[in-house]
Amino acid sequence: MPQSYCKIWIHAIWATKLRAELIDFSIEKIVYDYIYQELVELGCPVRIINGMPDHVHALFLLNPNKSIADVMKQIKGSSSHSINGNDLILEKFAWQSGYAAYSVSESQVEKVFEYIKNQKAHHLKQSFQEEFDTYVRIYGLLED
Repeated sequence: MPQSYCKIWIHAIWATKLRAELIDFSIEKIVYDYIYQELVELGCPVRIINGMPDHVHALFLLNPNKSIADVMKQIKGSSSHSINGNDLILEKFAWQSGYAAYSVSESQVEKVFEYIKNQKAHHLKQSFQEEFDTYVRIYGLLED
């Protein structure tokens, strides 16, 4: 095959340090815009970004020349730098060091999009920890 083809959808989830509820309604669009712009600059087209005051979900195409670790490090670092540099909150903003990132098959992209779009309604029924534990079980990352 003379050309390379790559289309890998990523559903990434990451939380604020200590899961502090720092991303309130007044700044969430600004924070999501920072993340969006950074992903685009990294060559990772974004389908959707949404979340809660203590965590963010993003659905994007992974740039085939970048590792997921490099992408996550860059978007978390640059967004926290922008939040702090623009004094969006009174205290120092930081993300937790870890993250979750899952590949999404093309047939499931719309389902994941809807799930991310409806985060606030979803979390009326399920906490972030319950959600995270479900993902860990589904993807077999920890033994029961």
